[in-house]
Amino acid sequence: MNMTFLPAPLAGEIRAIPSKSDAHRLLICAALSDAPTKVLCPETSDDIDATVHCLPALGASAERTEDGFLITPGDVPQACQMDCGESGSTLRFLLPVVCALGVRAEIRMHGRLPDRPLEPLWSELLRGGAELKKDGDRIYVGGKLRETSYAIAANISSQFLSGLLFALPLLGGGRLRLIGKTESAGYLEMTLRTLSRFGIAVRRTDDELIVPPHSYHSAGFAEAEGDWSNAAFWLAAGSLCGDSVRCTGLDSTSAQKDRLVCEALTAIRRQNATLDASDIPDLVPILSVVAALTPGTTTITGAARLRLKESDRLATVAAMLSALGGDAEITGDGLIIRGRETLSGGTVDGAGDHRIVMSAAIASVGCTNAVTVLGADAVRKSYPGFFRDFTALGGRCKEGTK
Repeated sequence: MNMTFLPAPLAGEIRAIPSKSDAHRLLICAALSDAPTKVLCPETSDDIDATVHCLPALGASAERTEDGFLITPGDVPQACQMDCGESGSTLRFLLPVVCALGVRAEIRMHGRLPDRPLEPLWSELLRGGAELKKDGDRIYVGGKLRETSYAIAANISSQFLSGLLFALPLLGGGRLRLIGKTESAGYLEMTLRTLSRFGIAVRRTDDELIVPPHSYHSAGFAEAEGDWSNAAFWLAAGSLCGDSVRCTGLDSTSAQKDRLVCEALTAIRRQNATLDASDIPDLVPILSVVAALTPGTTTITGAARLRLKESDRLATVAAMLSALGGDAEITGDGLIIRGRETLSGGTVDGAGDHRIVMSAAIASVGCTNAVTVLGADAVRKSYPGFFRDFTALGGRCKEGTK
């Protein structure tokens, strides 16, 4: 599906959708608990649905309710099939859990997910007793984890750490040693907070996480918090339109590092900003749009991991801005963006990447001509209602290329 966005300012109030990062964690902990849990998550997405559809592999059922899910634990199957879709969180969180449960599993992957890295998690799982084989877009899992002490480089993906932390309570507790600086530390903190809500109080030392020999206990009721990552699109639009958009349902004390979007937008508006994106990589596409529409030069560093997302986001962000008449240069680990008052508009390849699609849509507020986005249905991955909310704030869009 292609969408065309006509230049128009956005204004009004919008409520943040539930955080898929928080929802993944709540759903997994609920599935591993000793009693049912109601997870409040009134809006879903392809990534959230991928985790929900994989919960039977953990022995749980998921009933869709009017405002979320009722997760009921059950008997763990001996064998199963799992489809992770394109969700890296689903795969990296559940692979260690399935290994800890001893389930023989066939895991299916789609899009760029088969190409996204699993090392060093893969080697640690093999060392711990799992039997793993990758064949194209499928992973075959056998064996069972026996080892309770793991060590892993923490500068590749915090999702590897979270996956092992979800697995360790199933092994009677254990230790996870972190080697090097932790990337996306806020997401690790989110995992620790979620585990605590379900009875797992992880103890931290300088370089180690110690998981007690406790079982998961139902939280009874858990609400997925508002999503700063997707709220960033509306906050960015507001920044470009005179602070005209207000986003509600967000927690300023959240472990989500993307809450730093407000500080980043302020820095860009002051012109000639340098932003370290190592803790906020998902914000780079939309911050790049704001930078392209702000006179001065914005330098983004610490974003090398974006090459391994749903697209090579350094390349696709640069291509998006170039297609719209902007000026962006790729560096070793980021971007240099030379901004201006307006962009010309044009046609953007969405590259199968939800954040590229939504960023291009927001860019239309500062363009002199229409913006057409190819493959705009990629928003289903994280924000299926994006076009609805875009229109509710006064945006003008229509399906098609003219």
